[in-house]
Amino acid sequence: MQTKRLPSRYDCLAPDGSQIRLLAAGERGSCVHCTLPPGAVSLAVRHRSVEEIWYFVHGQGEVWRKLDGTEETVEVSQGVCVTIPSGAHFQFRNTADTPLEFVLTTMPPWPGDQEAVRVADHWPVTEA
Repeated sequence: MQTKRLPSRYDCLAPDGSQIRLLAAGERGSCVHCTLPPGAVSLAVRHRSVEEIWYFVHGQGEVWRKLDGTEETVEVSQGVCVTIPSGAHFQFRNTADTPLEFVLTTMPPWPGDQEAVRVADHWPVTEA
């Protein structure tokens, strides 16, 4: 059994460039809090083997997903939940002047940065 409070500082940067705060992990999944700063755009990636569920808790933005000939962009804000199927190309951006924050569950647990494969961006990204 695990209990953890949301850390005030992020633990690491995800392969897409978003800020990750580690929460809990079990044998079948892991859960983290993700933040994308105001005006930021993530890098587009796909996952080799994991699938994810994202639940947005603060801010406004857009998520682009593409899988097997289906492509869509959806607006996200507090209360919206989206899935990222294994193999789907995805990218997200913050369209507000406050952080875009969401809780994401990864199944199986996140295996490491080699899981994410860079793909062509849907939106232009200015890498620092």
